[in-house]
Amino acid sequence: MDFSSARKIMVDSQVRVNDVTDRTLQAALLAVPRERFVPADRAFSAYAEVEVEIANGRRLMLARDLSKLLMALAPQAGEKALAVAAPYAAAVLAQVGLSVSAQEEDQAVLDVVAPALSEVGVAAVVAPLGEASGEGYDVIVCEAAVPGRPEAWLKALGIGGRLAVVERTGPAGKAVLYVKTESGISRRELFDAAPPILAALIPEPAFAL
Repeated sequence: MDFSSARKIMVDSQVRVNDVTDRTLQAALLAVPRERFVPADRAFSAYAEVEVEIANGRRLMLARDLSKLLMALAPQAGEKALAVAAPYAAAVLAQVGLSVSAQEEDQAVLDVVAPALSEVGVAAVVAPLGEASGEGYDVIVCEAAVPGRPEAWLKALGIGGRLAVVERTGPAGKAVLYVKTESGISRRELFDAAPPILAALIPEPAFAL
């Protein structure tokens, strides 16, 4: 399979047509080998409009949704980024020129994506996904949905920092952008999306007597 051609088709048919106009981001998407972030036997589907499984139910976010999230973040070369359960996004941000850490807690996912992350200089961090590893980030992104406002991740932002994530509690979700300022945190809804909810953040069922 010609992955380079598939990558170009993905950007032309899934990214550019959905108002992702940032040329630096487009170039990064054209450069990063998305097929390296899924098992070899699923590489053929990496550029289709499907959420390809990485391991243990974790999936790549649709290129359309991820590219729109990343454009909303307005990442700049030299910024510090944290990609939580977002290995492909981590590589794209590194290609743009950010200093990126990729946080995972499932070794099976890391076994698939670690070689590709290492090649682009992304540091892999093993830590529970409900907490952010480190602090003072300019950019935080997640490829999975979360069931509510991710307070721990917001605390890890520096002043001027941005977090982009999909919030979902039912069949549909909303991509949102948070911005941290001296006076507080703002929230703006971006578009509809419905990636799988990050299993590690789903609350345990509670029973009342």
